[in-house]
Amino acid sequence: MRLAAVLLGGAVFAAGLAAARISLAERKRRAAAWFAGLGLAGALPPVAAALFSPSKTPALVVVLAYLAAAAVLVFPIDPKRRDEGTDPGGRFDERDTMFSRKELVPGTIRFEEYYARHPEKRTPDDGFRARPGLLSARAALYDAAGFAAAEASFAAVKALHPLVEGGGGEGETPAAAPSNPNAAAENSRFIKAWALALGAHSAGIAALRDYHFYSHGGRADRYGRVVDVRHPFAVAFTVEMDPEMIDEAPFAPVVMESARQYVKAWAIAVQLAETIRRRGAQARAHIDGNYLVVCPLVARDAGLGEIGRMGLLMTPQAGPRVRIAVVTTDWPLVADRPTRDGTVIDFCRACRKCADACPARAIPRGNRSSVDGALRWRIDAEACFTYWCAAGTDCGVCIKVCPFSHRNNFLHRVIRSGVRKSFLFRRLTVPLDGLFYGKRIKRGHITYLSSKVDK
Repeated sequence: MRLAAVLLGGAVFAAGLAAARISLAERKRRAAAWFAGLGLAGALPPVAAALFSPSKTPALVVVLAYLAAAAVLVFPIDPKRRDEGTDPGGRFDERDTMFSRKELVPGTIRFEEYYARHPEKRTPDDGFRARPGLLSARAALYDAAGFAAAEASFAAVKALHPLVEGGGGEGETPAAAPSNPNAAAENSRFIKAWALALGAHSAGIAALRDYHFYSHGGRADRYGRVVDVRHPFAVAFTVEMDPEMIDEAPFAPVVMESARQYVKAWAIAVQLAETIRRRGAQARAHIDGNYLVVCPLVARDAGLGEIGRMGLLMTPQAGPRVRIAVVTTDWPLVADRPTRDGTVIDFCRACRKCADACPARAIPRGNRSSVDGALRWRIDAEACFTYWCAAGTDCGVCIKVCPFSHRNNFLHRVIRSGVRKSFLFRRLTVPLDGLFYGKRIKRGHITYLSSKVDK
């Protein structure tokens, strides 16, 4: 038993050093120090019991205590459960999104008509219009090179919007091949594999429901048009944002990376849609600034993740550190089963790092409530967007501080596995993430930024 205690101590110490090494590779020195220190501290009791006690009993007690603690933390004491009551009761009007309201021009008929229908939105919207604006040279966090890079990426996406419904090339929609009983399954395997090969981080298929679609368009020439898409399926996919760029939030690198990944998502979505059209089916790509669907809901129902406290899709491997695009189609496909993992919601219920770090105080700290017939956390979109317009970037602090945003390496895969399996593990992970990684943005820094953008 003495040997077992020594080996246990050695294993604990080695695990701490391995975690510290991974953290150093991630450039997280604070976490590395804590892992190394806890590895050493955890190794001392079994080694001391084995080497300095005249009896074998202390060594036995320590070994059994360690094994019991490990079993309690990793044993699936609450298996994954479906999270009910989170499907909206109807469609959302894209004209009510902040991006649509940003495009309203004071003095125009469209402007006056919108605020006649929604007078309660006029005052908060006047607030964001009084700020310099996203990527403005007058913004608090202005960065000439970084903002130029982001603008170039967004311009590339906008310039290629006409391709979402097809480019009109010769022979692009040949007659459909004869159907076979396995066509839908084969089509599904192929299109998801092709999305991943093109650079997607994850891909899934959803059977479209009414609440996936906007009721009316809200951007550019789609403004006010009833959305009437009959496609029964959607291919949803994510692209991963670089963690080092996100770690710079809320400064220019975060909007540079966001824009860069929108370009990547555009390229993948347009290619997928064109591939499907060349198989003789209809397809439409839904990309930044040209959506007919609510992408996070489609991605959730395609099995790619769950909607968390900050209102973003929480993916299993990258958390909210992703961008989403969708291709809707009438091509025969097989829908993936939605994960609807209640353990993510339970984690978000206990973790408030995003709410505490949000410079705009736009993320609620309390529990979910019923919004449009769905149980979710209500984000203060006006406060969030007003901060963007003052800072000049799309912030990203909530993504940065989220424990699910850590890199997808062995260390964090082990932690995520424990989070999915055990209620106790989840409750322990929340304070430990704060201890190991801190708030990942200093409170004084948040206060400073808030004071600048409030001017």
